[in-house]
Amino acid sequence: MRSGKQEKWAASGSHSMHLFFESTAHKTYHRPYRSIQRQPATMPKNKRIRRSDPTAASSAPYSLSDKSSSNNNDASSSRNKPEGASNLVAPNTSLGQHFLKNPAVVTAIVAKAGLKSTDTVLEIGPGTGNMTIPLLQQSKNVVAIEYDTRMVREVLKRVEGTSSERKLKVIQGDAIKTRFPFFDVCVANVPYQISSALVFKLLSHRPMFRCAVMMFQEEFALRLTARPGEALYCRLSVNCQLLAKVDQLMKVGRNNFRPPPKVESRVVRIELRNPPPPVNFTEWDGMVS
Repeated sequence: MRSGKQEKWAASGSHSMHLFFESTAHKTYHRPYRSIQRQPATMPKNKRIRRSDPTAASSAPYSLSDKSSSNNNDASSSRNKPEGASNLVAPNTSLGQHFLKNPAVVTAIVAKAGLKSTDTVLEIGPGTGNMTIPLLQQSKNVVAIEYDTRMVREVLKRVEGTSSERKLKVIQGDAIKTRFPFFDVCVANVPYQISSALVFKLLSHRPMFRCAVMMFQEEFALRLTARPGEALYCRLSVNCQLLAKVDQLMKVGRNNFRPPPKVESRVVRIELRNPPPPVNFTEWDGMVS
């Protein structure tokens, strides 16, 4: 049983609670309405987004398809970037890789080769294809021998989807152990550690080729043309001059490469003597040794 005070408090409390809920209900109903009324009726001109505007933000209506299209275009443009523009492949110097980066030197080497439109070119160590592309442009076809599988992918990527794609054949393997196909001209930026073995392989190669234009370490290149009595005259000099005519073409500074080697380089042209001298090369080489 409630006392008078309790009943009065209850009545008062009931009245207060009724006012609270009524007030609350009133506020929750009117607040959104008032907040909507406070928003500006129009957006500032500099903030407006037009659907026809190609630079519209991605939050604009129907922007999902536009964004998807933009992503596809970005992906396509990244694939079409020229090689070397970004994400440069790191040379493996343990394999003697020093990429020739100067286009002027590349152009000069290709010009010295004197290519014909009917020539098959053998390229040893194409790397990322900086010399392969102009060789393809001036010859019938190019056969490239590359040891590094990374470089095989890079040089194939350079011609993918172009008219030169069908003119290029890449053989993955060791140039010293790989049997050479038929070729008219050999062009190469030779890894220095296989220089001697490669020269001897070319000297004994049959059928004969027209010429080989090759870049070697400077000291090695000078040995090829050294005369008797000179400090660099050696077995290599004797054999090379017996079986071929060798000309020094140009000197190439170390800063033309990525990364720069420790020594300067030289480009030489080797032309086999035809007919070859009437000697047994194996016996001759054993005697010179």
